[in-house]
Amino acid sequence: MTKNRGRRALVVGLGISGIATALRLRQIGWTPVIIERDPGRRSGGYFIALFGAGRAAARRLGILENLTDRGPEGAAYDIDRAGRRRPGLGFKDFPGRPWMMMRGDVEAAGFAALPSDVEIRYSTVPTRIEQDADGVDVTLADSAAGTSVTERFDLVVGADGLRSMVRRLVFGPHERYLRRMNYMAVAFQLAGALPGHDQTDSVILAEHQRSMWVFPFKDRPPTVLLSYHTDDVNAEFNRPMAERVREAFGPEPAGPALGAALDALESAGQVLFDSVEQVRMDRWHRGRVVLVGDAAWCVTLYAGMGASSGMAGADLLGTMLDRHPRGVTEALTRWERQLRPTISYLQDNGMQMRSLFVPATRFELTWRKVMVRMSKMPLTAPLFLRWQLKGKAARIKDTDFSHPQLLTPRPR
Repeated sequence: MTKNRGRRALVVGLGISGIATALRLRQIGWTPVIIERDPGRRSGGYFIALFGAGRAAARRLGILENLTDRGPEGAAYDIDRAGRRRPGLGFKDFPGRPWMMMRGDVEAAGFAALPSDVEIRYSTVPTRIEQDADGVDVTLADSAAGTSVTERFDLVVGADGLRSMVRRLVFGPHERYLRRMNYMAVAFQLAGALPGHDQTDSVILAEHQRSMWVFPFKDRPPTVLLSYHTDDVNAEFNRPMAERVREAFGPEPAGPALGAALDALESAGQVLFDSVEQVRMDRWHRGRVVLVGDAAWCVTLYAGMGASSGMAGADLLGTMLDRHPRGVTEALTRWERQLRPTISYLQDNGMQMRSLFVPATRFELTWRKVMVRMSKMPLTAPLFLRWQLKGKAARIKDTDFSHPQLLTPRPR
């Protein structure tokens, strides 16, 4: 670690990607400083799937030992509004058979792995970033203290999410890079099982341009993902959330399951209500400033690889910086060249998986029903399962693409 000692990096964002980046930089001898715009650590959050690529990176980062798969072995149902149900897709049917957990689980495990002397500054955001060949000058504003200071770093990592401040300051306005899919996502936790179902049941209501997915856990109440199409994303934020969601799922009677979920939304403590967007950029770094995770490549929750790609990207970033200690920009160039083909595929996969989560057309809805039935029929189920587990998406999601020996699938 001597070759990197004394090098200082600013990591913007205390989410999964930011914590993973700080951990990896510390492993190779850098001194990371983390800033977070919120006044303290966030807790909770919506569900995530942790695939093989993410688990491999988490193991090397010292995070995996504090994580557990919360996915139950319950039943899976496709339902309609009247409550009729038939066998549906469960977690074991998904490519890669991911571990299911809450976002807060990964963030807590990562935070616990951080050495106690890693500096974390809350209520702090960058307001100006200027760089030269030897370093980066960053002006940091502390909203709690009402102060501002300019400091110099060898590297700045923007791990501050979909609407990254680092990206806006260094690369340009959000509109240049955000690609709206014209869908909204609403995620929250239920107090218990839906009417007529057990707490460990996976429940899916898929309709034309709208859907409800209920993700169960073996040791806590299930969470809900509501998705629906919109022609005007901006207008979605101009009215009360619960009112807009009920309108999107009307005017038909909601029925017992969807009705219970809509009622629970109005009293939920923490709710994700946001547009579904990808970040598409020609470059993820400029000089000594680099973006990681959703700030650089948001694959959307439909791809299910947000946490996994964030940790894998951070892990590989540290590896490349360690291999090229005398050339930060060279390390960033090699990092991006190695990572981009995988991320590009995952982004395309997110677009494809959207039709599974929320069918946009009557044809997509019909095809989804056919696919689910094939997965449950005795004659076609083995072929379907083999296609899911051995297909390209499954291979990539379970590939340890942040390891030095890249593109070598981990054994099952």
